[in-house]
Amino acid sequence: MRKILLKSAKTGMVLGKTIYSASGNALLAVGVALTPMFINRLNELGVPAVYVRDGLCDDIEIPEIISELTRVDAQKAVKDVFEQCIRSDKVNFNIVRNIANNLADEALSNREQPINLTDIRTYDDYNYGHSVNGALLAIMTGIALGYNQLQLRDLAVGVLLHDIGKVFINKELLNKPGKLTTKEFEEVKKHSAKGFEILKTHEEINLLTAHVAFQHHEKYDGSGYPRGLKGKDIHEYARIAALADVYDALTTERVYRKAYTPFQATQVLIDCSNSHFDPTLLKAFIQNIAVYPVGSIVTLTSGEIGVVIKTRREKTKRPLVRILTDKNKKRVSSMEEVDLTEKTELQVIKLLSEDDGNIPLIPRT
Repeated sequence: MRKILLKSAKTGMVLGKTIYSASGNALLAVGVALTPMFINRLNELGVPAVYVRDGLCDDIEIPEIISELTRVDAQKAVKDVFEQCIRSDKVNFNIVRNIANNLADEALSNREQPINLTDIRTYDDYNYGHSVNGALLAIMTGIALGYNQLQLRDLAVGVLLHDIGKVFINKELLNKPGKLTTKEFEEVKKHSAKGFEILKTHEEINLLTAHVAFQHHEKYDGSGYPRGLKGKDIHEYARIAALADVYDALTTERVYRKAYTPFQATQVLIDCSNSHFDPTLLKAFIQNIAVYPVGSIVTLTSGEIGVVIKTRREKTKRPLVRILTDKNKKRVSSMEEVDLTEKTELQVIKLLSEDDGNIPLIPRT
Protein backbone atom coordinates (compact mmCIF):
# COMPACT_ATOMS: atom_id res chain seq x y z
CA MET A 1 0.00 0.00 0.00
CA ARG A 2 1.00 3.63 -0.24
CA LYS A 3 -0.24 6.99 0.96
CA ILE A 4 -1.76 9.55 -1.42
CA LEU A 5 -3.42 12.88 -0.82
CA LEU A 6 -7.21 12.65 -1.01
CA LYS A 7 -7.24 15.10 -3.92
CA SER A 8 -5.22 12.52 -5.91
CA ALA A 9 -7.57 9.63 -5.10
CA LYS A 10 -9.32 8.06 -8.09
CA THR A 11 -12.52 6.10 -8.41
CA GLY A 12 -11.75 2.37 -8.16
CA MET A 13 -8.69 2.70 -5.93
CA VAL A 14 -8.93 0.30 -2.99
CA LEU A 15 -8.32 1.42 0.59
CA GLY A 16 -5.24 -0.17 2.16
CA LYS A 17 -6.03 0.95 5.73
CA THR A 18 -9.27 1.58 7.59
CA ILE A 19 -9.90 5.25 8.35
CA TYR A 20 -11.06 5.88 11.93
CA SER A 21 -12.44 8.89 13.74
CA ALA A 22 -10.88 9.87 17.07
CA SER A 23 -13.93 8.30 18.74
CA GLY A 24 -12.90 4.90 17.36
CA ASN A 25 -15.57 4.70 14.66
CA ALA A 26 -14.59 3.33 11.26
CA LEU A 27 -15.24 6.00 8.65
CA LEU A 28 -14.32 3.72 5.74
CA ALA A 29 -13.03 0.16 5.93
CA VAL A 30 -9.94 -1.43 4.41
CA GLY A 31 -10.68 -3.12 1.11
CA VAL A 32 -13.43 -0.70 0.06
CA ALA A 33 -13.19 0.59 -3.50
CA LEU A 34 -13.39 4.36 -3.62
CA THR A 35 -16.36 5.95 -5.35
CA PRO A 36 -17.03 9.64 -6.06
CA MET A 37 -19.49 9.63 -3.14
CA PHE A 38 -16.91 8.17 -0.72
CA ILE A 39 -14.22 10.63 -1.87
CA ASN A 40 -16.60 13.59 -1.44
CA ARG A 41 -17.64 12.39 2.01
CA LEU A 42 -14.04 11.97 3.17
CA ASN A 43 -13.32 15.47 1.91
CA GLU A 44 -16.30 16.81 3.88
CA LEU A 45 -14.98 15.08 7.02
CA GLY A 46 -11.59 16.73 6.60
CA VAL A 47 -9.60 13.58 5.79
CA PRO A 48 -6.45 14.83 4.03
CA ALA A 49 -5.00 11.55 2.73
CA VAL A 50 -5.65 7.84 2.36
CA TYR A 51 -3.67 4.61 2.03
CA VAL A 52 -4.50 2.73 -1.17
CA ARG A 53 -3.69 -0.45 -3.01
CA ASP A 54 -3.47 0.76 -6.58
CA GLY A 55 -1.51 -2.02 -8.29
CA LEU A 56 1.82 -0.34 -7.58
CA CYS A 57 2.73 -1.94 -4.28
CA ASP A 58 -0.23 -4.01 -3.16
CA ASP A 59 1.91 -6.60 -1.39
CA ILE A 60 3.73 -4.06 0.79
CA GLU A 61 2.55 -3.89 4.39
CA ILE A 62 3.78 -0.99 6.48
CA PRO A 63 5.23 -2.22 9.80
CA GLU A 64 4.04 -0.38 12.90
CA ILE A 65 5.33 0.01 16.45
CA ILE A 66 1.82 -0.50 17.85
CA SER A 67 -1.26 -2.35 16.62
CA GLU A 68 -4.13 -0.57 14.93
CA LEU A 69 -6.40 -1.48 17.89
CA THR A 70 -3.98 0.04 20.41
CA ARG A 71 -3.76 3.24 18.35
CA VAL A 72 -7.53 3.54 18.07
CA ASP A 73 -7.99 2.93 21.81
CA ALA A 74 -5.28 5.48 22.63
CA GLN A 75 -6.79 8.22 20.47
CA LYS A 76 -10.24 7.56 21.92
CA ALA A 77 -8.88 7.73 25.48
CA VAL A 78 -7.14 11.05 24.80
CA LYS A 79 -10.31 12.46 23.22
CA ASP A 80 -12.45 11.31 26.17
CA VAL A 81 -10.07 12.85 28.72
CA PHE A 82 -9.82 16.15 26.82
CA GLU A 83 -13.61 16.36 26.64
CA GLN A 84 -13.97 15.49 30.35
CA CYS A 85 -11.60 18.35 31.08
CA ILE A 86 -13.98 20.82 29.42
CA ARG A 87 -16.98 19.57 31.39
CA SER A 88 -15.50 19.08 34.85
CA ASP A 89 -12.62 19.90 37.20
CA LYS A 90 -12.38 16.20 38.06
CA VAL A 91 -10.97 14.05 35.28
CA ASN A 92 -10.23 10.32 35.31
CA PHE A 93 -6.61 10.18 34.18
CA ASN A 94 -6.16 6.50 35.08
CA ILE A 95 -7.23 5.49 31.58
CA VAL A 96 -4.31 7.52 30.19
CA ARG A 97 -1.89 5.74 32.52
CA ASN A 98 -3.21 2.39 31.25
CA ILE A 99 -2.87 3.50 27.62
CA ALA A 100 0.68 4.73 28.30
CA ASN A 101 1.60 1.30 29.70
CA ASN A 102 0.16 -0.41 26.61
CA LEU A 103 2.07 1.89 24.27
CA ALA A 104 5.31 1.31 26.16
CA ASP A 105 4.83 -2.48 26.21
CA GLU A 106 4.24 -2.71 22.47
CA ALA A 107 7.05 -0.28 21.66
CA LEU A 108 9.48 -2.33 23.76
CA SER A 109 8.43 -5.46 21.85
CA ASN A 110 9.16 -3.69 18.54
CA ARG A 111 12.16 -1.64 19.63
CA GLU A 112 14.27 -2.58 16.57
CA GLN A 113 11.59 -1.32 14.17
CA PRO A 114 12.02 2.24 12.86
CA ILE A 115 8.96 4.43 13.27
CA ASN A 116 6.66 4.57 10.23
CA LEU A 117 3.84 6.84 11.38
CA THR A 118 0.84 5.84 9.25
CA ASP A 119 -2.19 7.25 11.04
CA ILE A 120 -4.72 9.20 8.99
CA ARG A 121 -6.60 11.78 11.04
CA THR A 122 -9.24 14.33 10.15
CA TYR A 123 -8.31 17.98 10.58
CA ASP A 124 -10.69 18.25 13.56
CA ASP A 125 -9.10 15.20 15.22
CA TYR A 126 -5.55 16.51 14.81
CA ASN A 127 -4.80 17.00 18.52
CA TYR A 128 -5.71 13.44 19.53
CA GLY A 129 -3.61 11.73 16.87
CA HIS A 130 -0.83 14.24 17.52
CA SER A 131 -0.79 13.27 21.20
CA VAL A 132 -0.57 9.55 20.44
CA ASN A 133 2.11 9.93 17.77
CA GLY A 134 4.08 12.23 20.05
CA ALA A 135 3.91 9.67 22.85
CA LEU A 136 5.22 6.92 20.53
CA LEU A 137 8.09 9.10 19.33
CA ALA A 138 8.93 9.98 22.93
CA ILE A 139 8.77 6.36 24.11
CA MET A 140 11.14 5.20 21.37
CA THR A 141 13.52 8.00 22.32
CA GLY A 142 13.29 6.95 25.97
CA ILE A 143 14.07 3.35 25.01
CA ALA A 144 17.16 4.54 23.11
CA LEU A 145 18.22 6.40 26.26
CA GLY A 146 17.79 3.30 28.46
CA TYR A 147 14.63 4.38 30.32
CA ASN A 148 12.97 1.80 32.54
CA GLN A 149 9.26 0.88 32.34
CA LEU A 150 8.17 3.42 34.95
CA GLN A 151 10.08 6.24 33.25
CA LEU A 152 8.61 5.29 29.88
CA ARG A 153 5.10 5.34 31.35
CA ASP A 154 5.51 8.73 33.01
CA LEU A 155 7.06 10.18 29.86
CA ALA A 156 4.23 8.77 27.72
CA VAL A 157 1.52 10.12 30.04
CA GLY A 158 3.14 13.54 29.89
CA VAL A 159 3.25 13.59 26.09
CA LEU A 160 -0.27 12.16 25.72
CA LEU A 161 -1.48 15.11 27.81
CA HIS A 162 1.02 17.80 26.76
CA ASP A 163 -1.59 19.79 24.82
CA ILE A 164 -4.52 19.35 27.19
CA GLY A 165 -4.53 23.09 27.85
CA LYS A 166 -5.53 23.65 24.21
CA VAL A 167 -9.10 22.57 24.99
CA PHE A 168 -9.56 26.11 26.35
CA ILE A 169 -8.12 27.82 23.25
CA ASN A 170 -10.43 28.83 20.40
CA LYS A 171 -10.25 26.12 17.71
CA GLU A 172 -10.38 28.67 14.89
CA LEU A 173 -7.29 30.30 16.37
CA LEU A 174 -5.45 26.96 16.56
CA ASN A 175 -6.25 26.21 12.91
CA LYS A 176 -5.78 29.72 11.56
CA PRO A 177 -4.05 29.81 8.17
CA GLY A 178 -1.12 32.18 8.08
CA LYS A 179 0.77 33.95 10.81
CA LEU A 180 -0.84 34.71 14.16
CA THR A 181 -0.94 38.28 15.40
CA THR A 182 1.04 39.07 18.55
CA LYS A 183 -2.19 39.10 20.56
CA GLU A 184 -3.33 35.78 19.08
CA PHE A 185 0.02 34.12 19.77
CA GLU A 186 -0.07 35.31 23.39
CA GLU A 187 -3.47 33.65 23.70
CA VAL A 188 -2.23 30.35 22.23
CA LYS A 189 0.82 30.38 24.53
CA LYS A 190 -1.47 30.18 27.55
CA HIS A 191 -2.13 26.47 26.88
CA SER A 192 1.16 25.41 28.49
CA ALA A 193 0.46 26.96 31.89
CA LYS A 194 -3.22 26.02 31.70
CA GLY A 195 -2.35 22.38 31.04
CA PHE A 196 0.04 22.35 34.00
CA GLU A 197 -2.62 23.87 36.28
CA ILE A 198 -5.04 21.10 35.30
CA LEU A 199 -2.60 18.21 35.68
CA LYS A 200 -0.92 19.23 38.93
CA THR A 201 -4.24 19.08 40.83
CA HIS A 202 -4.73 15.37 40.08
CA GLU A 203 -2.86 13.02 42.40
CA GLU A 204 -2.68 10.24 39.80
CA ILE A 205 -0.46 12.50 37.65
CA ASN A 206 3.22 12.63 38.63
CA LEU A 207 4.32 16.26 39.07
CA LEU A 208 7.29 15.71 36.77
CA THR A 209 4.87 14.39 34.15
CA ALA A 210 2.74 17.53 34.54
CA HIS A 211 5.84 19.58 33.73
CA VAL A 212 5.80 18.14 30.20
CA ALA A 213 2.68 20.21 29.54
CA PHE A 214 4.28 23.23 31.23
CA GLN A 215 7.68 23.08 29.53
CA HIS A 216 7.27 21.49 26.07
CA HIS A 217 7.58 24.90 24.37
CA GLU A 218 10.74 25.87 26.25
CA LYS A 219 13.81 25.96 23.99
CA TYR A 220 17.31 24.76 24.71
CA ASP A 221 18.79 28.25 24.23
CA GLY A 222 16.27 29.87 26.58
CA SER A 223 14.15 31.55 23.89
CA GLY A 224 11.00 29.49 24.53
CA TYR A 225 7.95 29.97 26.75
CA PRO A 226 6.35 30.29 29.27
CA ARG A 227 9.39 30.86 31.53
CA GLY A 228 12.36 31.09 29.16
CA LEU A 229 14.10 28.11 30.75
CA LYS A 230 17.45 27.07 29.29
CA GLY A 231 19.38 23.81 28.79
CA LYS A 232 18.98 21.25 31.53
CA ASP A 233 16.79 23.57 33.57
CA ILE A 234 14.12 22.16 31.25
CA HIS A 235 13.07 18.70 32.46
CA GLU A 236 14.36 15.91 30.20
CA TYR A 237 10.83 14.61 29.57
CA ALA A 238 9.85 18.06 28.28
CA ARG A 239 12.99 18.26 26.09
CA ILE A 240 11.99 14.94 24.51
CA ALA A 241 8.38 16.08 24.18
CA ALA A 242 9.54 19.21 22.33
CA LEU A 243 11.20 17.04 19.67
CA ALA A 244 8.17 14.76 19.30
CA ASP A 245 5.78 17.73 19.23
CA VAL A 246 7.57 19.54 16.41
CA TYR A 247 8.34 16.42 14.35
CA ASP A 248 4.76 15.15 14.33
CA ALA A 249 3.37 18.63 13.65
CA LEU A 250 5.67 19.02 10.66
CA THR A 251 4.89 15.60 9.15
CA THR A 252 1.10 15.96 9.43
CA GLU A 253 -1.21 17.50 6.83
CA ARG A 254 -2.78 20.66 8.21
CA VAL A 255 -5.58 22.87 6.95
CA TYR A 256 -3.07 25.61 6.18
CA ARG A 257 -0.09 23.67 4.75
CA LYS A 258 1.16 20.38 3.29
CA ALA A 259 3.02 17.88 5.43
CA TYR A 260 6.81 17.80 5.42
CA THR A 261 8.43 14.51 4.45
CA PRO A 262 10.21 12.65 7.29
CA PHE A 263 13.54 13.61 5.71
CA GLN A 264 12.59 17.30 5.57
CA ALA A 265 11.28 17.24 9.15
CA THR A 266 14.43 15.64 10.55
CA GLN A 267 16.51 18.26 8.74
CA VAL A 268 14.47 20.99 10.45
CA LEU A 269 15.22 19.40 13.83
CA ILE A 270 18.92 19.11 13.01
CA ASP A 271 19.06 22.74 11.88
CA CYS A 272 17.59 23.74 15.25
CA SER A 273 19.98 21.64 17.33
CA ASN A 274 21.51 23.61 20.21
CA SER A 275 19.00 26.42 19.72
CA HIS A 276 15.60 24.78 20.07
CA PHE A 277 16.60 21.22 20.96
CA ASP A 278 19.02 19.27 23.15
CA PRO A 279 21.58 17.81 20.67
CA THR A 280 22.11 14.63 22.71
CA LEU A 281 18.40 13.88 22.87
CA LEU A 282 18.03 14.79 19.19
CA LYS A 283 20.55 12.09 18.25
CA ALA A 284 18.59 9.48 20.21
CA PHE A 285 15.33 10.72 18.65
CA ILE A 286 16.47 10.62 15.02
CA GLN A 287 17.92 7.11 15.16
CA ASN A 288 14.35 5.78 15.49
CA ILE A 289 12.87 7.66 12.52
CA ALA A 290 12.27 5.94 9.19
CA VAL A 291 13.54 8.83 7.05
CA TYR A 292 12.21 7.01 3.98
CA PRO A 293 9.20 5.09 5.35
CA VAL A 294 8.02 1.78 3.92
CA GLY A 295 5.71 2.53 0.99
CA SER A 296 7.57 5.72 0.04
CA ILE A 297 8.33 6.33 -3.62
CA VAL A 298 11.93 7.47 -4.10
CA THR A 299 14.32 8.52 -6.85
CA LEU A 300 17.85 7.06 -6.76
CA THR A 301 21.10 8.61 -7.96
CA SER A 302 20.86 6.24 -10.96
CA GLY A 303 17.67 8.01 -12.06
CA GLU A 304 15.59 4.94 -11.29
CA ILE A 305 12.36 5.26 -9.33
CA GLY A 306 11.46 2.67 -6.69
CA VAL A 307 9.30 1.96 -3.68
CA VAL A 308 10.79 1.44 -0.22
CA ILE A 309 9.90 -2.05 1.02
CA LYS A 310 12.05 -2.26 4.15
CA THR A 311 13.93 0.06 6.51
CA ARG A 312 16.31 -0.75 9.33
CA ARG A 313 16.83 1.18 12.53
CA GLU A 314 19.97 3.33 12.49
CA LYS A 315 20.29 2.71 8.72
CA THR A 316 17.08 4.38 7.60
CA LYS A 317 18.81 6.45 4.90
CA ARG A 318 19.76 3.22 3.12
CA PRO A 319 16.52 1.23 2.72
CA LEU A 320 15.65 -1.81 0.61
CA VAL A 321 14.07 -0.48 -2.60
CA ARG A 322 12.02 -2.24 -5.29
CA ILE A 323 12.81 -0.69 -8.68
CA LEU A 324 9.71 0.40 -10.63
CA THR A 325 11.13 2.42 -13.54
CA ASP A 326 14.48 2.73 -15.23
CA LYS A 327 16.41 6.01 -15.58
CA ASN A 328 14.25 6.91 -18.59
CA LYS A 329 11.09 6.53 -16.47
CA LYS A 330 10.04 3.37 -18.37
CA ARG A 331 8.41 0.60 -16.36
CA VAL A 332 10.64 -2.37 -15.60
CA SER A 333 9.29 -5.89 -15.77
CA SER A 334 11.53 -7.59 -13.20
CA MET A 335 10.93 -5.24 -10.24
CA GLU A 336 14.46 -5.84 -8.98
CA GLU A 337 15.03 -5.20 -5.26
CA VAL A 338 18.11 -3.14 -4.39
CA ASP A 339 19.59 -3.09 -0.90
CA LEU A 340 21.24 0.31 -0.46
CA THR A 341 23.27 -0.96 2.49
CA GLU A 342 25.08 -3.18 -0.05
CA LYS A 343 24.85 -1.01 -3.19
CA THR A 344 26.79 1.82 -1.60
CA GLU A 345 27.26 3.60 -4.93
CA LEU A 346 23.51 4.30 -4.94
CA GLN A 347 21.53 6.55 -2.62
CA VAL A 348 18.15 8.19 -2.41
CA ILE A 349 18.19 11.71 -3.81
CA LYS A 350 14.48 12.51 -3.64
CA LEU A 351 11.39 11.29 -1.85
CA LEU A 352 8.44 11.84 -4.17
CA SER A 353 5.38 13.41 -2.58
CA GLU A 354 2.05 11.59 -2.50
CA ASP A 355 0.70 13.61 -5.44
CA ASP A 356 3.89 13.81 -7.51
CA GLY A 357 3.19 13.42 -11.20
CA ASN A 358 6.34 11.32 -11.68
CA ILE A 359 4.99 8.43 -9.61
CA PRO A 360 4.16 5.55 -11.97
CA LEU A 361 0.65 4.22 -11.50
CA ILE A 362 -0.74 0.85 -12.57
CA PRO A 363 -4.46 1.26 -13.16
CA ARG A 364 -6.52 -1.42 -11.46
CA THR A 365 -8.62 -3.46 -13.89
